[in-house]
Amino acid sequence: MRVRVRLFAGLREQAGWSRREVDAATVADIWPQLGLGMEPHGLLYAVNHEYAPRDRALAEGDEVALIPPVSGGAFLLSEEPLSLDRVVDEVRDDEAGAIATFTGTARRHSRDRTVVRLEYEAYEGMAERVMAELAEELKRRHDVVAIAIHHRVGVVGVGEPSVVIAVSSRHRAAALAACKEAIDTLKETVPLWKKEVYEGGEEWLGRGS
Repeated sequence: MRVRVRLFAGLREQAGWSRREVDAATVADIWPQLGLGMEPHGLLYAVNHEYAPRDRALAEGDEVALIPPVSGGAFLLSEEPLSLDRVVDEVRDDEAGAIATFTGTARRHSRDRTVVRLEYEAYEGMAERVMAELAEELKRRHDVVAIAIHHRVGVVGVGEPSVVIAVSSRHRAAALAACKEAIDTLKETVPLWKKEVYEGGEEWLGRGS
């Protein structure tokens, strides 16, 4: 089967390309054809915007994305500066007695190095879908009214927000718990990648960073 392959973040830079067509019958047939050496630990695959096991059979025209270990209502990817007021407005509700928020910002120093800027890359379409699925799971687990998540893509300067989250609920305990779980889970599951650009170097960071 002729399928489309997409690479992101460090894999894209290593390969020197982001999109290519290959012949493959299953997901497991993809990596050996790419000529990129050993398969990275923690690599995941998505077929047509859904995570897929290696034994997943492929159909003509499928899109297979290789997902390096990932870093992170309304779910938005934006190249423009983020607004905390906007995400709060998106979760306001007369039934809510509390709104909890989280803002993640780019810091000047990381791993004993001076950070110049951050660069974020996302698998558009799938990232928003996984954020929406995360929100639905949080609504099942907590007494949540609404959730909004906005995340930057592209270049983020030091001191600028890279992610803002708002959660509304009837009581503050649920809002605070769901907000914390939202950022922790986002970093593990959503296909977003962060590059830290330092004075004199740069590094793609993996899951949980």
